Amino acid sequence: MPLPLWIWQHANWPRFSWQAQPLAPLLRACVQAQGKLVGMAGVVDSDTQAQNTLDALLQNIVTSSAIEGEQLNVESVRSSLARRLGLDAPVPGTARSEGLAELMLDATQAYAKPLTLERLLHWHQLLFPAAGHGLGNPIRVGALRGEEPMQVVSGRIDRPTVHFEAPPRQGLEAQLATFLDWFAATGQDPGIDPLVRAGIAHFWFVTLHPFDDGNGRLTRALTDLALAQGEPQAIRFHAMSASILNNRRGYYEILEHSQKDGLDITAWLLWFLQTLLQSLEQALARIDRVLGKARFWQRHRQQVLSSEQIKVLNRLLDGDLFNPRGGFADGISAAQYQAVAKVSKATATRHLSDLLEKGCLLRLPGGGRSTRYQISWPAD
Repeated sequence: MPLPLWIWQHANWPRFSWQAQPLAPLLRACVQAQGKLVGMAGVVDSDTQAQNTLDALLQNIVTSSAIEGEQLNVESVRSSLARRLGLDAPVPGTARSEGLAELMLDATQAYAKPLTLERLLHWHQLLFPAAGHGLGNPIRVGALRGEEPMQVVSGRIDRPTVHFEAPPRQGLEAQLATFLDWFAATGQDPGIDPLVRAGIAHFWFVTLHPFDDGNGRLTRALTDLALAQGEPQAIRFHAMSASILNNRRGYYEILEHSQKDGLDITAWLLWFLQTLLQSLEQALARIDRVLGKARFWQRHRQQVLSSEQIKVLNRLLDGDLFNPRGGFADGISAAQYQAVAKVSKATATRHLSDLLEKGCLLRLPGGGRSTRYQISWPAD
């Protein structure tokens, strides 16, 4: 008998199994990081907490779309989220950004609502507010995929490489019903770790691939829902999609490997938990930076600084949430200071010397035009 090509062709599909021992250290690390994240977030004031929540949700939306190669208008999405969170919304949102914001908040804040087929279809409509949106043939918005085979392919049109093929359309409703019943039954099940449950939900749903388009983004929204059910506070401050984007190639490789393997999905769960831990650690670093920023301004509250100096310092203190490489992780040069502050070369040099003298900045090794400066962070 030939071995099954796809995991869903196994006779016992979808009775997944996994090995608990290799997962245990990662599960402990994730739970500890979740607790630390909630504790650190509780130290900051309510306005900063609200901003951190906005930043994490925004990062999740933007990076989830970026995984699929779509670049969103960040300011439009930010405004759509901010308005729903009761924060200032400086620019109007679009139908696209409004739908994405509603979807993300429904997944992360309405986690107590049952996950039903109707809810998933509504999410799909929010993902594609304009009927027929998508590359190639118009997609079925708010409806399950059609009868044609659903494949993930690459390479030449005449000689494609098939990375994955979803279960056939016939019987898809029954398969989705099985998944939804499992999701409901395991929500409060002490017999399954909530983080393992989120990893299983991610893998199972993306393998079903129930829609013409948007399966990856809906899978990640569903994963956020599962994580929110496990730890409602922590999900507000971290963005797992950002960590997936950082290793997008690894994401697709582990999915392809696991979808062609047997029903033991330990390898997938290890990858999932490692990636979740990275997202939690990134969130911890971001909140630590927020606390460091507060300490920095407390230390320099008596200093007389120009508006241009304050602008550049805040830019250095904040970093760049969506494009760290485009920020100033390696410090700022005089020319960059000049560009950010919109001042002359002489003024930039004078400002930097003043900030050095006042202990706001440190000069990094190097000289001449290569001289760079970074924040002089106060000790804890």
